[in-house]
Amino acid sequence: MAITNKIWMLRKRPVGDVGEGDLNFVEAPVRAVEEGEVRIRTLYLSLDPTNRIWMSDRDQYMPPVEIGDPMRGGGISIVEESRFDGLEPGDIVNTGLGTWSLYHVKPGAEVTKLPELPGVPLTAFMGPLGMTGMTAYFGLMDIGKPKAGETLVVSAAAGAVGSMVGQIGKIQGCRVVGIAGSDEKCRWLTETAGFNAAINYKSEDVGAALDTHCPDGIDINFENVGGEIMDTILTRLNDFARMPLCGLISSYNATEPVPGPYNFSMLLMRHVTLKGFIVTDYMDRFAEGMQAMAQWLMEGKIKFETDVVDGLENAPASLERLFTGKNLGKLVVKVSEPD
Repeated sequence: MAITNKIWMLRKRPVGDVGEGDLNFVEAPVRAVEEGEVRIRTLYLSLDPTNRIWMSDRDQYMPPVEIGDPMRGGGISIVEESRFDGLEPGDIVNTGLGTWSLYHVKPGAEVTKLPELPGVPLTAFMGPLGMTGMTAYFGLMDIGKPKAGETLVVSAAAGAVGSMVGQIGKIQGCRVVGIAGSDEKCRWLTETAGFNAAINYKSEDVGAALDTHCPDGIDINFENVGGEIMDTILTRLNDFARMPLCGLISSYNATEPVPGPYNFSMLLMRHVTLKGFIVTDYMDRFAEGMQAMAQWLMEGKIKFETDVVDGLENAPASLERLFTGKNLGKLVVKVSEPD
C-alpha cells in the first residue's frame, strides 16, 4: 500500500519573520526503498536558528534551501523498513541532515543508531547529546578554553546551546553569568542550571548588571545573540579574553543592514581571541564530546529542558519562538509516536 508523506516546501524567501505563505505543506507518495537504504519516520524535528538562515539566500556556511525544495532540518526518527545491514525496523536513529517531513528514504549510512541510556529520554539526543550539546561543548572547551576562577558570560543563556554552555562552564570551575529574556528563565538558570547570576535583558540595564555580576571583568563571552548585548559585553572583556562566536540571532530576521558592532575596537585593545564556528567543524571529534556530555548527564551535573510543540503542521509558526525568547531549552516538534 502506498505511503503518503507530509512535507514543508520552501515557497518563497521570507522577508523578516517567517510568515504564512513562505512555506507550503504538501503531500507526496514515499518512494520505494532500494538496496542500502532505509525508510524512517520522524519522531521529533529539531527547530534551530539556522533554519532561518537556510531559508535566505545570504552568504552562509552551506548552500541555502532552494525555492520549491523541502525545508532542511534534522531530528530523531524510527526505522520502518530497512535494506541496509545494521539497521532494523524499530531502531531509533539520528535522522542526519533531513527535511521537515514525516518520512525520509535515505542511505542507511547517513543515519546513526542511537544508544539506549537508562533514565535518559529520547529528547536528550536533541539537547545535551545532540548537535546543540556538541556546539556548546566544543565551542566552549576548544575556543573558550575555560579555566577555574574565570568569568564566563553567555547570551541566550536559557536556550538549547546557552544553557549547556553555562553548565559546562560551572563544571570547569568558572563563575557563570547568563543573559536571558524573562524572570522565569533567569530563575531556572540560577536555581536549576546552577549559574551564579542571570540578567533579564528585557527589564534590566545589561551594562549595569554586568558590572555588578562581573566585578573582575569577563574572560569568556560565548556569543549567541550579537547586536546591542554583544556591544555591551565587548567593553567589559579582560585582556586575552576568548569569544566563541556561535550565533547572531538578533539579526537573522533583519530586513535592513545591521549596524555595528560599535565597540569592535575592544577586540584589539584587549587582545581578544574571536573565532566563529559551526558545529560540523568538529564532526570527527563528536565521540569525545558525546562521552563527556553523557557522563555529566548521567552524574546529574547537566540539567536540560525540552520545549515540545505538537504536530509537524506547526513547525513554521513555532520557529518564531527562537527569536522572541519564548522557548526554554531545546525547541522541538513532536511529529509522531514511536509505536
